[in-house]
Amino acid sequence: MGGHFSGYGKVADCSLSGFVPSFPSNQTQLTIPANLDPQFIGLAFGVQNYTCTSSNNFTNVGAIAELIDVSCYVHAPWFDTLQDTLLPAWDELSQSMSIQQVLDFVHFLNPPASLAQHYFVPNPVTQQGLSPKWDFTSSGKFQGNSDAFIVAKGNGTLPSPDDPKKDVAWLEVLNVQGKVAAELFRFDTVGGQPPSSCTFGKDPDISVNYVGKYVFYGGDLN
Repeated sequence: MGGHFSGYGKVADCSLSGFVPSFPSNQTQLTIPANLDPQFIGLAFGVQNYTCTSSNNFTNVGAIAELIDVSCYVHAPWFDTLQDTLLPAWDELSQSMSIQQVLDFVHFLNPPASLAQHYFVPNPVTQQGLSPKWDFTSSGKFQGNSDAFIVAKGNGTLPSPDDPKKDVAWLEVLNVQGKVAAELFRFDTVGGQPPSSCTFGKDPDISVNYVGKYVFYGGDLN
């Protein structure tokens, strides 16, 4: 993937003016906000976590991922397929390193610029269940800014138009807490789906590698 980045200048803080993510035209679940501009776009790699339920299927219990800032590359000819390039490399790397070790390594490299970390926290409204969080506080221009995050709730979901059995759904989520964005979308996903069935009480929890893009709109810190 390193060769892809050569010749495209610095990483991070490039304008996304005019950028529009490519969503299928025949869907209504993901609606790009007309009154907000895209502020950041991250290429994420990480894991979706699952546990086996009494119905003998896997249910999602969160995720952890690293988002690399790819704002400077949205007009590159290979941008649309960047996730397809990264997943095999991530699969290979994860054979010898845990997701946490990889995150530490990415922070050590910098660049490529670490945009945010994605993980789950207790739901701040109901205090029950988990909510997704994107945390911008540990690196980049928002390092140390305690408001530089978004905790969100789902607003729309679209099965992957490419391979819904293999690739996790595309999402639109809205701000519940934090000031870094008003809403965001997950799209261009590859991987992350669990096996179709499991045996309750026998099969352990699993983590499934995935890659995808996240684009963030609005916010009060930009």
